Amino acid sequence: MQQTDTSPALVTGATGRVGRLVVDRLLDAGVPVRALVRRPEAAALFPPKVEVVTGDLTAPETLDPALKGARAVFLVWTAPPRTTEAVVERLAAHVRQVVFLSSPHQTPHPFFQQPNPLKALHADIERLLAAADLRTTLLRPGMFASNALAWWAPAIQAGDVVRWPHGAAESAPIDDRDIAAVAARTLGDDTYAGGDYVLTGPESLTQAAQLDVIGDALGRRIAFEEITPDAFRSLWQGTAPGAAIDMLLAAWSAAVGRPAYLTTAVSDILGTPPRTFRRWAVDHATAFTQRL
Repeated sequence: MQQTDTSPALVTGATGRVGRLVVDRLLDAGVPVRALVRRPEAAALFPPKVEVVTGDLTAPETLDPALKGARAVFLVWTAPPRTTEAVVERLAAHVRQVVFLSSPHQTPHPFFQQPNPLKALHADIERLLAAADLRTTLLRPGMFASNALAWWAPAIQAGDVVRWPHGAAESAPIDDRDIAAVAARTLGDDTYAGGDYVLTGPESLTQAAQLDVIGDALGRRIAFEEITPDAFRSLWQGTAPGAAIDMLLAAWSAAVGRPAYLTTAVSDILGTPPRTFRRWAVDHATAFTQRL
């Protein structure tokens, strides 16, 4: 990707699991990077080439220094919804291109059509971006492969049985690195402005099969026990919001016996196929063996 524009791309959510990878991919492509952080001490997380600026989506007036002179913005919304309109107004005042990390809430597959606390938020931000006449690229990743770390790593690290509901539910986990690579490509090339892309991994796998893949990467069998939705709610009470737990249970239930929704968007944009879940598991095997 040849670059002639020396103005930076602004990455919000720059310390998050996708945003941090986007920073690296932009640097690899020779795109100047500006990272938005809420705390000045977070600057230590980035290479010297990254321009780090402080700002907060909950205080839209703090974004102006970060936006001034930026070529485009990678927008990850991690704040309450009350400032969405004011933030989009500031984006429109400074830049013409936004790449928004949304969700597949418009996808007709039943996995994505369950009650979802983020659905209304993402739909509202998309509406605001469209009304502001910004050249917006929408990225809609499905299930993140890295969810396996949050969900299953503690039990696997302890050598315990993974107790989980709806083991037959199918999804197409996408590697966070592929999401970041697509984001960096679309930020650095305005050919993709206005695009709307659902991003998935290359294969449909049941949750039980995903655990088998992780076991293969570790060289040992991972014991799996199917539990009821009510048992899952009790197990995870206080760990995640109740609405999020209900959404996941409904989505998994709807996905049992139905192949996951697959797209070719990653290949179409990057020219290479998305990483398999097996590749992700091999690359992250140590995270399942070392207690954090």
